[in-house]
Amino acid sequence: MNIQKMMQQAQQMQERVQKQMAEMKIEATAGGGMVTVTVNGHKNLLKITLDREVISKHDVEMLQDLIVAAVNDAHRRVDEALASQMQGLMGGMRLPGMG
Repeated sequence: MNIQKMMQQAQQMQERVQKQMAEMKIEATAGGGMVTVTVNGHKNLLKITLDREVISKHDVEMLQDLIVAAVNDAHRRVDEALASQMQGLMGGMRLPGMG
């Protein structure tokens, strides 16, 4: 296989992954479902849903912590989904420097 063809295939693979990431929606929760966030594959926050019970003037810090925890969990899930997609796209191919 020539290098130019390999580069073209790599570019096509990258474009597919970028499209999949933009379309991906990952949801994560914190506080037993009191805070739910949705992010896309680029880790852009799309939506936050708060259970009314978690909204309190007296415990703003807890709400902030739950939001941060949910967003961090969503970002971790995006990383896992991307790693899984990349493994599938590579089809078990062994490339130098890729594990």
